[in-house]
Amino acid sequence: MTDQGREPMRPFGVAEVMGLSMVPTLLQGDQLLVHYGTDLRAGDVAVLRHPLQQDLLIVKRLVERREGGWWVLGDNPDAEGDSRVFGTVPAELVLGRVRARYRPVTPGRRRSVGVVLSWLVSAVRPVLCDRSVSRRLRAR
Repeated sequence: MTDQGREPMRPFGVAEVMGLSMVPTLLQGDQLLVHYGTDLRAGDVAVLRHPLQQDLLIVKRLVERREGGWWVLGDNPDAEGDSRVFGTVPAELVLGRVRARYRPVTPGRRRSVGVVLSWLVSAVRPVLCDRSVSRRLRAR
C-alpha cells in the first residue's frame, strides 16, 4: 500500500491499495479516503504502520483490542501478513480509518455508455465497519 504523503498533515488523505489481503472489500489499485486521527472501533478498516517494518503502510480490519494493541486481519483468509504473523499492533501505529474506496477507470479502453454509467454508480463506495468480525474471531 502506498500513501501520498508520509505523515498526515490534514485529517483526510488518500492511499492506494497494493496487494490482495483485503479482497473482496478492497482490490489492487483501489484509492482510499483515509480519516486520520479519528476514533477507531472493532470492525473498522484502518491504515497502519507495519509493526515489523514501520516505513511500510498496510490496510487491515481491526478485529479487537488486546493487551498490547489491536488484533488485525485481512478480509482475504488466504492472504498472509496480518496479526496471525506479527501479533498485535500497538495503538500508536494505527494511523486512521478508511472511510471510502474509489476504483479508478482503466485507461486506454473504449467503453459503451452503459459500462461508463455502471462504473460511475460503483466507483465510489463507503468502506463499512463489520461489527461481527470480533464475534467470529472468538467463535473459532
